[in-house]
Amino acid sequence: MMGTLRRGLGLLVARRRRWRSWSGLPPPGPGPAPPRPRGYSLLPLAAFTWFSKPATQEKEEEEEKEGADEKPSEHSDAEANIILMLKRAKLYIMKEEPEEAERILHEALRLAHQSGNTQAIIYTYDLMANLAFLRGQLGNAEKLFKAAMSYLLAGGMKQEDNAIIEISLKLASIYAAQNQHEFALPGYEFCISTLEKKIERERELTEDDIPAEEKANTHLLLGMCLDSYARYLLTRKQLPLAQKMYEKALQISRDVQGERHPQTVVLMNDLATTLDAQGHYDDAYNYVKRASDLAKQTEHPEMHMVLSNLAGILMHKEKFAQAKRTYQEALKQAELKGDLTSIQHIKEELAELSRRSKGS
Repeated sequence: MMGTLRRGLGLLVARRRRWRSWSGLPPPGPGPAPPRPRGYSLLPLAAFTWFSKPATQEKEEEEEKEGADEKPSEHSDAEANIILMLKRAKLYIMKEEPEEAERILHEALRLAHQSGNTQAIIYTYDLMANLAFLRGQLGNAEKLFKAAMSYLLAGGMKQEDNAIIEISLKLASIYAAQNQHEFALPGYEFCISTLEKKIERERELTEDDIPAEEKANTHLLLGMCLDSYARYLLTRKQLPLAQKMYEKALQISRDVQGERHPQTVVLMNDLATTLDAQGHYDDAYNYVKRASDLAKQTEHPEMHMVLSNLAGILMHKEKFAQAKRTYQEALKQAELKGDLTSIQHIKEELAELSRRSKGS
């Protein structure tokens, strides 16, 4: 049933210039970072997918393979209508027409309840929750995510299942955005500790026991949780602990996805910004320099931001001539991208650099 449907798995963003996410839906993670103090010139980056394939997708793919030979007429009329409505809703989400998407999703949910299609109910709740999150309706998103989770648990899914962890991470992120720290902190800790224990238990299992891809996705989900938790800790000004979380997330991304993966580059950058904020300029430079080299080699979409951060760290190291050249390169790339926010930021930093170099 409903094997053709897909439950989403989000991307993480540290920068709130715009959402980058699966199917145009919002990622988990805390809200906008607090304003940077004067002279703190580094920008966290929008992140990319941790997953080559959603961690919650395996079960549905198995179901789809089992029903691959099933003729369309074998689907009930209600199920076919639900599938069509959900496809239309996702299209309206991508077209940034949330009101129409929400209207269709409500109709799909009504039909799913009428037909008793539990999988369709769960999938629709999840889409509705992500849409509510995208629109800043955090209270509504929380209720919808909890509804989806309750159906999954009632169906026998264990709390350590990746699908439950994904929803738990989204809920922790909602609480973080609402400054409900008494719920956000245990939420993040539950996700991380549960996945770490799960990975430890699965360490000795062979591919006959558990597919390698499933193992990899569990590791990547842990990396995603660590990344999101690190950004939350930054908003709480807990820099040493945030650094530790970024280091773990970076190691996972390197091990599973490779050093050239866009997510790995993002994590190098974000770890560098955390080190820079603590005054560890040499260590910060090493990470951001490697990130900038990789960004150039791979034509990373946010290369101009990595270069801007490299220039900022060079400025903090009082390498003013190098910083100026790097800022100018970053500005050129930002102009090619048409990134007005970064253009303004880099120009402000160039002005600050001019003042500091004259005063040195």
